[in-house]
Amino acid sequence: MDIQPYTSTETLAVGRPWLMSTLGIEANETITLDLSKFSQTLHWTEASKYQPERKLKSGIPLGKLTASGLYAPYNAVSNEVQTVTVTGAPTGGTFTLTWSGQTTAAIAYNATAATVQTALEALSNIAPGDVVVTGNAGGPYTLTWGGTQLGENVAAPTATASLTGGTSPGVTIATTTAGGTAATADGADVFAGFLFTEVSFYPGSTKCAAPLMVHGQIDPSKLPVAFDPTDVPAGSNTQFIYKA
Repeated sequence: MDIQPYTSTETLAVGRPWLMSTLGIEANETITLDLSKFSQTLHWTEASKYQPERKLKSGIPLGKLTASGLYAPYNAVSNEVQTVTVTGAPTGGTFTLTWSGQTTAAIAYNATAATVQTALEALSNIAPGDVVVTGNAGGPYTLTWGGTQLGENVAAPTATASLTGGTSPGVTIATTTAGGTAATADGADVFAGFLFTEVSFYPGSTKCAAPLMVHGQIDPSKLPVAFDPTDVPAGSNTQFIYKA
């Protein structure tokens, strides 16, 4: 009888650079994601004309929403939210935002939220996904911090205005939600596990199936969103080993 050896090799880094080992098992559960809770850049990349599906990044920490039973990004503490308001109804001119010692290029008085976000992301200390800017052209703009600033008490930027027209135009900045405070107890505040693979979904979809990894060895520094394993509350999944 001729018995030939069988060898199998898996490269975990392909699409999962954050995963160091599955600890000998593929302990994944099939779950359903609430796609309305995930945001572009931080959690997923946009579709293109050659790739019509959006793609969620593997390694996103997840929690289970109590009300719906669906899964959403893990959120143990609140993210900083600030508003930037252009006052005085200017008809021209620009303003700049300064954050942590760095100043943006000039931003038009009636700029879109996407333009403000691009200006902030151009700073070397703000990476894509660190802040999401929403609002109408001309503001008010809402800055929601995440990424490396996820759950942090982020200092508000300051503004310098060179605006024209209107009545004493200027720019004011206010903090509406302080980062680092306990998040709403909606289920997402309890860590359940990680999204095991990239997941594709079409624009307009509200839900999709996904594999939840509930056991493994993780490199937190390579996860697609910031995650502090020492900050998980009681009741969270503890079946992971964290190494750098």
